[in-house]
This record gives sequence, C-alpha cells and structure tokens, in this order.
Amino acid sequence: MSLALPTFDDVVRASETLKGVAHRTPVMTSATADRQTGAKLFFKCENLQRMGAFKFRGGYNAIANLTPEQKKTGVLTYSSGNHAQAIALAGKLHNVATIILMPEDAPAAKKAATEGYGATVVTYDRYTQSREDIARQMQEQTGMILIPPYDHKDVISGQGTAAKELFEEVGELDYLLVCLGGGGLLAGSALAAKALSPGCKVYGVEPELGNDGQRSFRSGEIVTITPPKSIADGALTPYLGQLTFGVIKRDVTDILTVTDAQLVETMKFFAERMKIVVEPTGCLGAAAVMKGELNVPPGARVGVILSGGNVDLKQYGELLSA
Repeated sequence: MSLALPTFDDVVRASETLKGVAHRTPVMTSATADRQTGAKLFFKCENLQRMGAFKFRGGYNAIANLTPEQKKTGVLTYSSGNHAQAIALAGKLHNVATIILMPEDAPAAKKAATEGYGATVVTYDRYTQSREDIARQMQEQTGMILIPPYDHKDVISGQGTAAKELFEEVGELDYLLVCLGGGGLLAGSALAAKALSPGCKVYGVEPELGNDGQRSFRSGEIVTITPPKSIADGALTPYLGQLTFGVIKRDVTDILTVTDAQLVETMKFFAERMKIVVEPTGCLGAAAVMKGELNVPPGARVGVILSGGNVDLKQYGELLSA
C-alpha cells in the first residue's frame, strides 16, 4: 500500500493556520553574492523566524491540528534542537505539555531555549542509542502524542510554507536550494515549487559526512548510515523519512553535499557582508551555490532557504575566528 503523501493543498491549509502566528520572514539579496555566483540570489531568512528557525512552522501546524483530547495528553518528540524548540514553543502557545528527547551533545543554547519555553528535556547518546526506540518506550509509558521532527504530514506541510512565501514574493525561480536533514523542509519546499514554479529545479544539500539523503536519492531506496559528525547539527539524521523520501524522489532534482569548511566560510560571509547570524545547517544551501558545488548559468534566479540562526555563541565565535 502506497503512503498518502502530503500535497500542496496541505501546504496552503498550513499557511492559513500559521497566518498571524509565524513570522513572514524577509527575503534578502546581496550584490556581493550575485557577483560571486553570476546569478541572482534570493535568501529566505528563516533564521529570523520565531524560535530562530523554520521548524516553528511545522511544529505549530502539527500541534494546531491535534484534537482537544490529544492536546490534553501532551506531546512527545525527539530533536537535536530546532524542532525541539519549535514543539516547546508551540506547546506553550497551545497550553500543551511537551517532553523533548535531545542528544547529549546538542548545542547548549538550543537545550536551554527548549527548556526556557517550558518543555521537559530528556537526553540520550545519539551514537549508541536509538531515539526512536526511546521515544516509543516513553510514548507507551506516558500516552503522549508523538510528533516526529520530519516524517509527519502536518510538519512537512508547515515547513513548505517558507518556500510558498518565497515564490509569492519573488516569483518563479530557476533553482531552489534547501538544507536536508530528515527531509521535512525539502519535501515541503518541493511541493511548493512544483505548484508555484513548475520549471524550478529543487536541490537538497546536506553535510558531506552525512550524505544518507544523497545516497538514498541516487539508489532509489532509503539508506541508513552511522550517525554522522558535522558542525551542521540540524542535519545529522541517519536516514530520511518514508513520507519525506516519497516526495523527494518524485519532485527533487538532486541532492548535493558540502564540507564543514565550506559551511564556515559561508557563515562568515553572512556575518561580515549581510550582518545576519546563520547557523551551520542554515548555510547548507547557500554554500552549495556560493562554493561552486552547483554551477548555475549566468543570470539564473536562485532561491536559497536559510533554515535557522540558532548557534552556541562560544562555538560560533570560535568558528568565525578560526
């Protein structure tokens, strides 16, 4: 039996749910980036979203669609940081109790922010323990509703609203570059691109050492890898979701990778030239086009989603000064 994949109609409904709640984040441009690439780049700044990342869109949409009875039981999830904060904040806004399973090495700033929104944080070792197994055990013990970070119809639909807004603001694009972890943002963005800019080529971008998405896309089946290590902590998933992969293999052009060194250079560019803080994961798409992993023709219109800006300031300073 085939999975019922989310559609662009679901993205449209999510945009109504998020209206007046999520920020309609700005689209920024840079003459320097345009000269460097020979293209016209449009940066959708989800680093300026509530709780600092696009994840608020999917998290809020998912909790908003729960029944009153489900909201009373509370919500459980697992995340390295941004989905954790999104569920925590959305739970606070809906008066829903939340428990978040986070890896022990998650950035301290993300853990503190998650707790600051009122969530209970439980930690685990991502290299020796399965977060899915732990979450299932906790779900059985508590009866709470599990909202995973990407493989969920309402999460995917909510994430797609970022790309929907981008196309509505700048019109059709030739290329769209989106960071890739579990695939929620990429799948949602691909749904929006197919509906609003049918000729747009959509690329996912992930860390070089965590290329499970690339391997899955090119083999035609989901590939699982050992939990990778990279400064792009928001993209360190060992495999794609069933729903996200279903959309990605149908609607995405290809999956690219970039190195940590390229991410650092891109972070420096945003800090020095555009005066914005973008976390390493948020730089994945920009690094691919600005560092030549994707060669676009002169004058091409290229959309880039900057997925988040949640950084540990100590690490951020060390990376920028290296």
